[in-house]
Amino acid sequence: MTSANDERTLLIVGSYTAVSDGSGEGIGTFWRDARTGELTPAGSLALDSPSWLTPHPALPVLYAVNETAEGAITAVAVGEDGTLSALNSLPTGGADPCHLAVTPDGRYLLCANYSGGSLAAFALGPDGVPTVRTALVQHEGTGPNTERQEAAHVHMAVVDETGTLVSAVDLGTDEIRSYRLGEEGELIPVSVSTLPAGTGPRQLVRRTGTNHAYVVGELAASLMTMREEPPGTFAVENSVPATLEPDGENLPAQLVLHDDRLLLSNRGPERITEFTFDGVLPRAVADHGTGEWPRHFSVVGEHCYVAAQSSDAIQAYERATWRLIGTYPVGSPAFVGLWPH
Repeated sequence: MTSANDERTLLIVGSYTAVSDGSGEGIGTFWRDARTGELTPAGSLALDSPSWLTPHPALPVLYAVNETAEGAITAVAVGEDGTLSALNSLPTGGADPCHLAVTPDGRYLLCANYSGGSLAAFALGPDGVPTVRTALVQHEGTGPNTERQEAAHVHMAVVDETGTLVSAVDLGTDEIRSYRLGEEGELIPVSVSTLPAGTGPRQLVRRTGTNHAYVVGELAASLMTMREEPPGTFAVENSVPATLEPDGENLPAQLVLHDDRLLLSNRGPERITEFTFDGVLPRAVADHGTGEWPRHFSVVGEHCYVAAQSSDAIQAYERATWRLIGTYPVGSPAFVGLWPH
């Protein structure tokens, strides 16, 4: 068992592979020294473009998207020694799945199909293995960006703390569509929240204990403050640039709320921008440089690990100083996170 405070913890890394014109091999695990932040390879599993990884809340099972034209999810067993073995795989019903979320009770897995423009739900067995797809809802619509918003593109599926409300962030239609997750895994429409045209929403993060959430506008290079009232219905209260010093083309990607600060990766400027809060509104206070195309990152203990996709590396930074303390070769990394079990 590992936790962020143990002397040794396990990190999981997912990469784009040749099927997506990437140079990665699949999923890799790394032992992390909690004191130094140093990483040591532990295990690997060849798998088609596992660009997003999500752990089961209680069992040693990891879920991976296979971001391919066919679209699939794969369940993976994670051994105590960090080794990996595939359990099963199911089609998602849509092309290029890019995000997964598990309900807190571990009964259902939600999947965002990016190119397919759809949201899927899967039932999970007592062993954590997906058994059947219980729902598939298709989004329709476009946005003003004719290259990126020619159709619906669901980029994220967010489950609330009750496990009964699912909000799908749609980059293609500038919408957040919320659904009630039924007892049998059905997805029942609740509301549609429309964002400013051309926003291209990518990710949504709720601030626990409040009725506020924060949305990354990938196409508008923005960070929006949203009021969620009633649950599942979102209204824009404020929007700020995604970096402290906007400069040139920027496609912001990963948003993390950590220690009451927001951290947002920016691809193009190649930086992670740090925001504090003025009440509920985020205020940019620092730009931290990274490698090329920081698609995803995670804060673990006193360190930050960045998946620099175009640098073909996982980078380790000391959080307090943002000093680069390690670079680890990984082909086309798309995800890096803590294995919590």
